Amino acid sequence: MPSLLFAAFVPFFLTLLLLSLFVLIPRSGGKSGSNKKADGVKESSESTNTTIEDEDTRGRKQDIIKVTEQLIEAISNGDFESYTKMCDPAVTAFEPEALGNLVEGLDFHRFYFENLWSKNSKPVHTTILNPHIHLVGDEAACIAYVRVTQYIDSNGTPRTAQSEETRVWHRRDGKWQIVHFHRSGSPSTLSN
Repeated sequence: MPSLLFAAFVPFFLTLLLLSLFVLIPRSGGKSGSNKKADGVKESSESTNTTIEDEDTRGRKQDIIKVTEQLIEAISNGDFESYTKMCDPAVTAFEPEALGNLVEGLDFHRFYFENLWSKNSKPVHTTILNPHIHLVGDEAACIAYVRVTQYIDSNGTPRTAQSEETRVWHRRDGKWQIVHFHRSGSPSTLSN
């Protein structure tokens, strides 16, 4: 009878032992559960990693805002060459000018650069409001924002247009490119 009792409790005790070892042994690559900084203050390695990750995340989100601003600057300046470098050749888009249709490639956009943006000699000022960025791994990101564009119309009157935009960026060979965007609101005309 004692051997039967022993056989019944061995799996239970082994489970407890393994569980206690799992809880007591640090899981951060064999390092201790805390780091001592130069000022003598101990900080957990998990909070340190979180802080580094948060700084990295903030930096990557700022990168997405920066490349979006550069793209919009290329649009405002009628710089189709810079625009094409920042777009995937098969970029897709929904935008007011496409009248609800999905357009693919750069030819549709070329028309507006050649006939509208590049011919505009009046000042244009664009502001990105409330940008919200989703990072999707290290190679993709999505930014959504409100774009406010101030310009002078053909009569010399200051105007403001607003659009809501979402842009999907993909990093290839270390360079961010737009693979899709959706713009709602005002069409890209500056002649109203």
